[in-house]
Amino acid sequence: MKLDQRYVEQVYAGVLGKIIGVYLGRPFEGWPYERIMDELGDINYYVHEKLGLPLVVTDDDITGTFTFVRAIEDYGYERGITPQQIAQTWLNYLIENKTILWWGGMGNSTEHTAYLRLKQGIPAPQSGSMELNGKVVAEQIGAQIFIDSWAMICPGDPELAVDFARRAGSVSHDGEAIYGAQVLAAMEAQAFVEQDLNRLLDMAVTFIPKDSVIYGMIEDIREWHAKEKDWRKARALLEANYGYDKYGGNCHMVPNHGLIILSLLYGDDDFQKSLMIVNTAGWDTDCNSANVGCLLGIKNGLKGIEAGPDYRGPVADRMFLPTADGGRAISDAVIETYHIVNLARGLAGQKPLAPKNGARFHFDLPGSVQGFMPEASIESQGTVTVENVIGYSALGQRSLAMRYKQVATGRPARVATSTFIPEDALGPSHYALIASPTLYPGQIVKARVSGDPANNREVDCSLYVKVYDGCDELQLVRGPVVQLLPGAEHDFAWLIPDTDGQPIAEIGVEIASGPRADGTVYLDYLTWDGVPEVTWARPANGGTTWQRAWVDGLDQLIFTHEPYRLIQNEGTGLMMQGTRDWDDYTVVAKVTPHMCKSTGIAARVQGMRRYLALLLCDDGSVQLVKELDGTHVLDKVALDWELGQTYELRLEVRGERIRGWVDEKCLFDVQDSDSNLASGGIALVCQEGRAACHTVSVAPIDA
Repeated sequence: MKLDQRYVEQVYAGVLGKIIGVYLGRPFEGWPYERIMDELGDINYYVHEKLGLPLVVTDDDITGTFTFVRAIEDYGYERGITPQQIAQTWLNYLIENKTILWWGGMGNSTEHTAYLRLKQGIPAPQSGSMELNGKVVAEQIGAQIFIDSWAMICPGDPELAVDFARRAGSVSHDGEAIYGAQVLAAMEAQAFVEQDLNRLLDMAVTFIPKDSVIYGMIEDIREWHAKEKDWRKARALLEANYGYDKYGGNCHMVPNHGLIILSLLYGDDDFQKSLMIVNTAGWDTDCNSANVGCLLGIKNGLKGIEAGPDYRGPVADRMFLPTADGGRAISDAVIETYHIVNLARGLAGQKPLAPKNGARFHFDLPGSVQGFMPEASIESQGTVTVENVIGYSALGQRSLAMRYKQVATGRPARVATSTFIPEDALGPSHYALIASPTLYPGQIVKARVSGDPANNREVDCSLYVKVYDGCDELQLVRGPVVQLLPGAEHDFAWLIPDTDGQPIAEIGVEIASGPRADGTVYLDYLTWDGVPEVTWARPANGGTTWQRAWVDGLDQLIFTHEPYRLIQNEGTGLMMQGTRDWDDYTVVAKVTPHMCKSTGIAARVQGMRRYLALLLCDDGSVQLVKELDGTHVLDKVALDWELGQTYELRLEVRGERIRGWVDEKCLFDVQDSDSNLASGGIALVCQEGRAACHTVSVAPIDA
């Protein structure tokens, strides 16, 4: 299949179907059918408000799906990627007890069990094997819920998708769990080129053993469907023959896979009806709904999603991916679509796609808004709505129309998208939202806007950010204001000012005028680049939001008078900040080792096990280390450093050149040509013990 625009839009529909499915089913995950009917009735639309819950949430189904597939990029787009390489991706992006998984403990949570096996040095696929973990643990649902992304990088190639499903699933699962994942992967891969659901099923079951439970159950469900037209009666047959009481564990693959097949057959190829059935039927609702939504999104496209109620509007493409790569946590369906598409293109030896010169927000997919929504907190503001439209773009096909009414001085209209944890997501949740900001002081924001020729008058237009202050309140910082005439264009280039180390929460466009104005301003793109220039220190007012900007990969991280106290009981822990696109810069920190094997700073951090580090080590040395599928000492010098003393460490990365200083003395100047660590954020590092840090800063090398 050609990896063209049609493919891109099918992936986008699959990604949207996945997250819509999660948001539909997440509020009542685990409820039995009877409780759903008693308290909610048929699930025809989002029910989060009835239960007092937010709509857009962190969830393992979303984060795992769009994280573990990064192994393809991390290991050079190899079609023969191994289970152990995928396992390394687990160890790199997971933070134990904090991100992605349900951390239910050894023998209780299948994924946690597999993670502990990997941590103990047991390689994949043994880490997820039935031989090691037992049949019940090995056959839970996880292999299926994370599989959609692997299928989407194999359009029209179900054989490769099935093979990826086996390799990825075997990190944590075995047996029937693998077979269920393979059936879904085959159907989703082939759905790019095949519209008939029964043909998809016929094809998919050829990849699994005929004597497997999954194979036999699919045959039974298809037979029930041929004879029984009521999906509720078919659900009762499924529960009687393949229900939870027949299998052990918390969330077995077999019953939930059965609900997916049942909802697809009885859903009449309709997105809303299929999701209604799979959610109303109960059990693992968000997982099952997500798989169904992704498959139908791929197969029927955006038109299929939009044929029923407005599922897209409330979501606005938003999604959270909390991992050890914190700068990618605040994401959206368009960004993740192009990650998937470019993985597929990499596998095919093709160049990546980068709409509008790689702009972060480009709106070049139908209906996309990339999280941009009207700000609701301005009292008596002029009204504004957003809409993706064709035209008004110099670089692509589409733009974001911001339609405003009754805009005047003191009553601006604002449209914004998140760059860090939004206010309504700061509270506790089942899966924590761990994130770094995506935008920092010192970076240059670029955007193009244009006024509709039909506007009734000129308007003042500006970019703005909102920053969490030292009291955890949002403060507006406005960029340069331009007067935008009807039909005129303007290109912004705004250097983000210093925020005293406080995180930037959102970025947006403000429209204001003198007399009341009505009209439309079009946002063609918005993006930023460059290395930040920022120093982090504890604010005087005792706020805590600045702490949330650090991705905590330590056993304990205490913000005290130091102000950072790093504690690691075993192994190596990191406290991370920044994004994957930082490349050449200097990071400086004042570090005090108290009792530890090693401590120091890291650059080009891409997770827990991918970084460059300058470390004070307890053998009386300073080491320049590359952590990448193991620890590699690039250089080492003796240094008589002492516990309890504070040292200024400086690490500079410029292309292949790496330099390191201790107290302004340059100890290292080495070359490393490994392109796997060409960019990434920064971190403080502590190995087995306690260390402290007083200030941390990052800046362009010339600064």
